[in-house]
Amino acid sequence: MENVFGRALLDYYLNTEPDTLHLHNNYGSVEEMPVEVFFRKPVDFPELEFIALSLCDGSVLDVGAGAGSHALYLQNQGHTVVALEQCRSACMIMESRGVNTVKCGDFFNYSGEKYDTLLFMMNGIGIAGNLENVAQLLEHSKTLLNPGGQILFDSSDLNYLYADGSIPKPEGYYGEVGFQYEYKNKKGTPFGWVYVDQDTMGAIAQANGWVMQILFEDENDQYLARLELRTED
Repeated sequence: MENVFGRALLDYYLNTEPDTLHLHNNYGSVEEMPVEVFFRKPVDFPELEFIALSLCDGSVLDVGAGAGSHALYLQNQGHTVVALEQCRSACMIMESRGVNTVKCGDFFNYSGEKYDTLLFMMNGIGIAGNLENVAQLLEHSKTLLNPGGQILFDSSDLNYLYADGSIPKPEGYYGEVGFQYEYKNKKGTPFGWVYVDQDTMGAIAQANGWVMQILFEDENDQYLARLELRTED
């Protein structure tokens, strides 16, 4: 994943013969992943992201920060932001673009400062890989939040993929997807991603001590939500 995805980002950023980044999946035909989406400017942010960014409070950990578009926006709004990203090429790009604090590493192994907001944009909680690990993501998040802190995330209900029966519904949770990047005829390491519908996410959150609030829904079965730890009366 690193060599393929990172190379695509670098080629686009440096304008060194950029090519199409393809995304293989386990539910249908190969898709094109527009690399420019990772470099978009605030004018190109969808409404869902603008709402999330406007609700960021205090210090922010931008998880899966990509090429830094959200981190840069928040930074320019006066927030203290740490951009966390696994892809080393993306980390170098963020530093070059002016992100003040970049941490290169895996969320589940990350520790250190505590934050007021954990931000998971572009279906960022999908880094859990599967439904079972979503609870682990929430548990680790508790160690990174200040008292009264929040998680802001978006996700999608993939039930629409299987609604007409043309694609067989998987035996396990239907939001678990397998992906593999391909760039310039080189394939990366396959990886799992999970998209969690509202009801399932709400149940997981409640079981692990969180209160979930739906903030926004669009016509494409995508939603934005806030999670806060439940307080004892």
